[in-house]
Amino acid sequence: MKDLSCWGIFREQTHSPGRETDDTEILRLTAKHLEAVGFPVDLKAAEELGHLTESRPRCVFLMCEDVPVLRQLRDWQAEGVCTVNDPLAVLNTYRDRMIQHFAEAAVPFIESRIVSTAEPHPALAAPVWVKRGDVHNTQEGDVVFATSEDTVRSALGKLAERGIPRAVLQPHVEGDLIKFYGIGLGEPDGEPPWFRWFYHKGQRVAGHPFDPRELARLVRRAAATLGLEIYGGDVIVTGSGNVVLLDLNAWPSFALYRDEAAVAIAQYLTLRFRGGS
Repeated sequence: MKDLSCWGIFREQTHSPGRETDDTEILRLTAKHLEAVGFPVDLKAAEELGHLTESRPRCVFLMCEDVPVLRQLRDWQAEGVCTVNDPLAVLNTYRDRMIQHFAEAAVPFIESRIVSTAEPHPALAAPVWVKRGDVHNTQEGDVVFATSEDTVRSALGKLAERGIPRAVLQPHVEGDLIKFYGIGLGEPDGEPPWFRWFYHKGQRVAGHPFDPRELARLVRRAAATLGLEIYGGDVIVTGSGNVVLLDLNAWPSFALYRDEAAVAIAQYLTLRFRGGS
């Protein structure tokens, strides 16, 4: 019988600020549904992988994001372990890499400028968002809304003090902030097989009109460019109806759709791990 042993790897706590419980629960629930269809599943902390002496599993589904762990999983992948998401795809969500990949593939993305945190920069029109240039938001100061050039300098200086060499500057775009979740890629130029979107809480929604199918197709194209199979992110819908992609992440918490998403993820992983897609 084909080996169906699986490990699920939790996201590091430093990468789950305010989302530790949600991130944990989506992985646990996915594991429960995989076990129900015959997969033996062990759940592991990312920090455990470097100290494990037991044999490797046949399949890994992962939420971890630290570079050393992703490198280790890439080595396992090269030796035949099936991984979802692909560790390289997770690494591609680091902002500096993501911007480069989107530019090369002509994926529409918010105007983004990569700058050194330690060197002077030309005058910039505020307001802008100052974001660390690698991982997503892990603590206060990783993402700063800067309303003046002094605030930009201060944010960059604090990143430099923390040893973060590069930052990304993005203009502030007015509009309705929408979050989305996706599972699977589907057909090129099509929509993801499973896709949900919702307005981010804590905003006054103007209700700017847009085409949800256009949103889904944009997300599918962006995910395919990075190699992501389970993903989420953010867009802004402007007053003119333009959909502006702000961010794309690997395996989000799926918090508002956890029960539904866990079933869909488990079904998708079943096909992947059994060689069906």
